[in-house]
Amino acid sequence: MKGRFLLDYLDENYYKKLERSLKKYNMVAYKRLVFDFYPKLRSGEFVGELISINKHEQTETYELKLPTDNLFVKVYGEVKLNYTVYYSQNTVMLNLLEPKDILMDGHKSELTAYKGIMISKANAQKEMFKIDLLSRLENK
Repeated sequence: MKGRFLLDYLDENYYKKLERSLKKYNMVAYKRLVFDFYPKLRSGEFVGELISINKHEQTETYELKLPTDNLFVKVYGEVKLNYTVYYSQNTVMLNLLEPKDILMDGHKSELTAYKGIMISKANAQKEMFKIDLLSRLENK
């Protein structure tokens, strides 16, 4: 079912906030998303892990892991794009970028970095401890 698909948003304002935060704090993931994955989705090449299929509504939901720093993954988790393909309407619905908590924190206020990893203001001590611990474990 190759063809031209339209990219749409489940909640455009919320998604754009997450996307801008991703651009600011994780440029590698943002560049791959915009220049590699969005064109693939528009052309009908659906990348990522298939999560669910709804045969009644003719939809498929995917989760795509974006490239990021290993230390960031260990502290916050994978950077992922969740999207749903609506075959009957030739539409790709962009649902969510994860990890949404740290990305929304980055959108609301300027985040600081500690050893190259952004940290939230609410959990700064906990996240710095995680980063130090993971750094020490990697050095041994």
